[in-house]
Amino acid sequence: MTKKYIVFQCPECGRYLYTEKQHKTRECPCGKRVKIKKSKKIGETKNHREARQVVRKLQKEKSKKHGFFKYK
Repeated sequence: MTKKYIVFQCPECGRYLYTEKQHKTRECPCGKRVKIKKSKKIGETKNHREARQVVRKLQKEKSKKHGFFKYK
């Protein structure tokens, strides 16, 4: 049986995250404990690789809009 993953956004910092569908919370790197049911859900994927790709794409788009840059 494959696990499903939910892609969602942290209400505190706006970062995109993912977690297994059955989880109720996830801690964001900003320190906020996010309740999955109350978060802004972006979508659902079949596996963690797809979820990771979606999060990377969304973060990259967000960084272009807000002028963030990557450290080398």
